[in-house]
Amino acid sequence: MKIAVVTDSNSGITQKQAEEMGIFVLPMPFMIDGETYFEDITLTQEEFYEKLKTDADISTSQPSPDDVMTLWDSLLKEYDQVVHIPMSSGLSSSCGTAMALATEEKYEGKVFVVDNQRISVTQAQSVKDALMLSAQGADGARIKKRLEETRFDSVIFIAVDTLKYLKKGGRITPAAAALGTLLKIKPVLIILGEKLDAFAKARTIRQARSVMMTAIQKELENRLHDSECRYTHLAIAHTRNEEAALEFKKEVQEKYPYADIEVAPLSLSISCHIGPGSLALTATRKMVEEYENTQEADQ
Repeated sequence: MKIAVVTDSNSGITQKQAEEMGIFVLPMPFMIDGETYFEDITLTQEEFYEKLKTDADISTSQPSPDDVMTLWDSLLKEYDQVVHIPMSSGLSSSCGTAMALATEEKYEGKVFVVDNQRISVTQAQSVKDALMLSAQGADGARIKKRLEETRFDSVIFIAVDTLKYLKKGGRITPAAAALGTLLKIKPVLIILGEKLDAFAKARTIRQARSVMMTAIQKELENRLHDSECRYTHLAIAHTRNEEAALEFKKEVQEKYPYADIEVAPLSLSISCHIGPGSLALTATRKMVEEYENTQEADQ
């Protein structure tokens, strides 16, 4: 059975990477000063941050139903089924829209929309997991079931460098932003399941990194049951802050020598709300199918 894996650019997977992986990425639209741009098509990371710096009016949107169905229709000419992995339903309505579209009769048993509440590097990991399951012979229904069953095996902690964009997006009040800026507060946020929430406060990015390290250790011990990080994917993501991300990677690698640690930019849909200079640390437990496969290959 031939299965096409589709995601959106909230995963951070570029069009070039998608081609190399053999998957398909729907670009997310952004409204900037009244004009529509498409991530990684008519809007690069560099251009986005330049516009952010000039205080342009930026808002996120979702792919149009027409664009989604046109892609599905074209893929179903070549593939038997489509597994579509949008960003978390709690952070965007694009998942709900795709799920509604998939109920059309012509997509029954052919298009499977996954709501496993991931975004950015954790969403990208779901895409890799879907490819792995497909290679092992799973069909679209099985892939959807497994990805949704493991939706809570992942967490993201984000240290924000400036309160300016949280204030602009209405996520904190102007008074809280003013006080926070005065006190040099660097909030640490958490994405677990469908929500982006406040987690802790730090005074410096270094202290925020320490908060994230402690938090990830607790997650590994208490929820992911993998204190040595042998069965968990770690990733460090950033918003235009690669040098600090690579430095942070060394610190994390020292603590977890068994872990493969990826470094990648955070998707623009998150950057829009938190601005440049942020660092994130994520943990996603490997699916049992992955490490069982690895163990078999090692024998």
